[in-house]
Amino acid sequence: MSEPTVIVVAGPTAVGKTGFAIGLAQHFGTEIISADSRQCYREMKIGVARPSDQELAAVKHHFIASHSVTEDLNAGSFERYALERSEEIFRHHPVVVMVGGTGLYIKAFCEGIDPMPEVAETVRQEIVENYKRNGLVWLQRELQHKDPAFWQVAEQQNPQRLMRALEILNATGSSILQYRSRTKAVRPFRIIKIGLELAKERLHENIHTRVDRMMEDGLLAEVEALQPYRSHNGLQTVGYRELFGYLDGHCSLEQAVADIKTNTRQYAKRQMTWFRKDPEIRWMAPSAENLSLAAALVHA
Repeated sequence: MSEPTVIVVAGPTAVGKTGFAIGLAQHFGTEIISADSRQCYREMKIGVARPSDQELAAVKHHFIASHSVTEDLNAGSFERYALERSEEIFRHHPVVVMVGGTGLYIKAFCEGIDPMPEVAETVRQEIVENYKRNGLVWLQRELQHKDPAFWQVAEQQNPQRLMRALEILNATGSSILQYRSRTKAVRPFRIIKIGLELAKERLHENIHTRVDRMMEDGLLAEVEALQPYRSHNGLQTVGYRELFGYLDGHCSLEQAVADIKTNTRQYAKRQMTWFRKDPEIRWMAPSAENLSLAAALVHA
């Protein structure tokens, strides 16, 4: 192989990324870097569909249960972490496999990310509390009114992205757009991007089955144990928010589970919208035949 290569396996939740990535890593005898902004938290296991103990034993993974939910991670910290790990892996293997559904993390690793200003925890916490009290509509109105330029290009249904933009605005008085140079970093390795997709009906079926299995595996107990940490950014996510609502008495357990399924479907749609914008991604179904095709791309 003429140069070190990173194979990125991206796609929506429940599409089959983990198994596909493990197959690729085993083919090349290498290791995996996860690009999932939630599986990195050791306190969160069931609700983030962390790879099983058997899967983790089959191939060495990085950025899985590697941090505490009390740590403030973002795309910039992931970029630094993943670049360091890939450099270490390249010392022993010519190929690295990266897998995940957090589009911004993958983009940061592949293209670099502009440094963002420090934001005081009090600023961040005030926004989180307001969002919890007033919901997505409040967040949307704040940015539409205070930062109309950003609003025009924002992921308007993504609360994490909106909260990040609002905290930069409140902390600095400037739009997050002012900190984006759009200059791609040049990486010392080749990048091959694989996108996994399924028919919508099949993906939704996978999502519903996964949520039911999570509940059977003890997701509610996991969420109960995490109540002391619920204000942290890592827990402002699908599967946890809905069950916190149930524990607060806002809805029945049945309704909370139904909401997890609905919100997960919507999250998968947002993921696909993000990844579809990347012309470098080669799309395929997560089949054994396509696993061989993806592996062959490294030698092309």
